[in-house]
Formats: sequence, C-alpha cells, structure tokens
Amino acid sequence: MRVIKLAILSFIFLFLLVTTISLFIPSHIRISRATDINSTKQEVMGLIADPLKWKEWYPGGDSLNILYIEGKPRGILLDSSSSLGLSILNINDSVVTVGEVGKTATQRMEMGWKVLSSTNESTVIAQWYMDFKLRWYPWEKFKSLFFENIYGAHLERGLANLKELSEERRSSIN
Repeated sequence: MRVIKLAILSFIFLFLLVTTISLFIPSHIRISRATDINSTKQEVMGLIADPLKWKEWYPGGDSLNILYIEGKPRGILLDSSSSLGLSILNINDSVVTVGEVGKTATQRMEMGWKVLSSTNESTVIAQWYMDFKLRWYPWEKFKSLFFENIYGAHLERGLANLKELSEERRSSIN
C-alpha cells in the first residue's frame, strides 16, 4: 500500500513539474523562411495566389488534389479521406494567408506567404511562414520544440522550388 501511495504521489508531482515547465514555452510559435527571387512581385504573387500553380512548386503538391470551394480552386487537399486541406483565407497585394479546412482541421495552424520589395529593383523577397497556436497541454508545448526540424526543410524546399520556377519563367520571357 505504501509503495502504491508513493507511486501515485510521484506521478502527480512529476506531472505538475512537467506542466509547470511547459508553461514557460510560448503558446504561439512561428516558423519562417525567406529567400531572394530574381523576378517581379506580380510573377511571384501569381504563383502563390493561384492554387492550380501550387502543383508546380509546392513540395509534394504535384500528387495532391486541388480543393474546390463553390466551384473555384481555393487550395489543396492534404488527405482526401478526411477532407483535410489548406485553403486560401485572404489575398492582398503582397500577402497570401492559408488555413486548415476539413473535418479534422484544428484551426490552430495558419500559413502564409509575403512577397516584399527588395533594395534591388529586379529582386523580391519571398517569406513563407507557419503560425501555430498551442493549448496549455504539456505534450503540445514540448512537441513544438521540434517544429523547426519538422517543418523548416519543407519551407526551404518550397521556397527553392518557387525561386527556380519564377526565375525560369522570367528568363524565358526575356
């Protein structure tokens, strides 16, 4: 009986300690990558704002299905069985914002691209970011410590593809 009490108290103490430590980890995490692209802002925004063109540069996008909302292409389906996808939420002159949609969407991840002017007139800066809103759960907070390793390479690969495609299109026009 004494051993069981000790085990239960130890478990409770350990859970409280881990939870307390996890409260020091922020609840809002942003993973971001940026690159310079030798192209025009309109060309880069055209590739980002049109989900049909995502198949050409989005990592793994060539095998994904397009998500249609009210008959218009609005994003991509990540998992066709659960209808989980990424849909464009907002487009303005230099920012495209995307969010999760579908039956299993948690609405706690938002992604977007910013295309900014550079000091060089023939170059733009493309930034791809992912925002995560975490709950207080310790396992979510500790899992977020690995987001950089999990998603960073995906963002870099996508920006490299976008850069290659934009610069290729620009050189074929000239």
